[in-house]
Amino acid sequence: MDEALDDALAAVGPRLRELRLRRDTTLAALSEATGISVSTLSRLESGQRRPNLELLLPLAKAHQVPLDELVGAPTTGDPRVHLRPIVHHGMTVIPLTRRPGGIQAYKHILDAGAKGEPDQKVHEGYEWLYVLNGNLRLVLGDKDLVLPAGEAAEFDTRVPHWFGPADGDGVEFLSLFGRQGERMHLRAKST
Repeated sequence: MDEALDDALAAVGPRLRELRLRRDTTLAALSEATGISVSTLSRLESGQRRPNLELLLPLAKAHQVPLDELVGAPTTGDPRVHLRPIVHHGMTVIPLTRRPGGIQAYKHILDAGAKGEPDQKVHEGYEWLYVLNGNLRLVLGDKDLVLPAGEAAEFDTRVPHWFGPADGDGVEFLSLFGRQGERMHLRAKST
């Protein structure tokens, strides 16, 4: 085995110990969370046991860090997420999340010419909108609303709905969408 690999593996133990101590977690609690015995965890941290994928994956999950961080992998360059925008009928939708399931985030950019006539749709889910720029027209059931920049709306997507620019200008807004009707959990400090 080459020296660089030996050095990388030797650094995993101290890194694991530092993560555990930073999270103020005991070996017993970490053992319960990962299913790895306390003695194995102790030997990993002290360098008496070589780390392998079967041990590192549950530890990365328990510490909520990428596997790369546990093994000290070199940075790969550009850390930005490059998700492909979807362009459809004068609207650009940029996905902001990559994980399947759960609540999804999108940025919508509606061109000035994307107005059109309201054609309300229904589907499973729950949606939250926040207008960044311009005026968004939201037709929701029998309500016809105009949301200026800084305003938000939330609704069950089983209610017929449509959105577009409210005037001759374009509009940008963020949407959070839960396919199975998941709703956002907002926490606010009481006054």
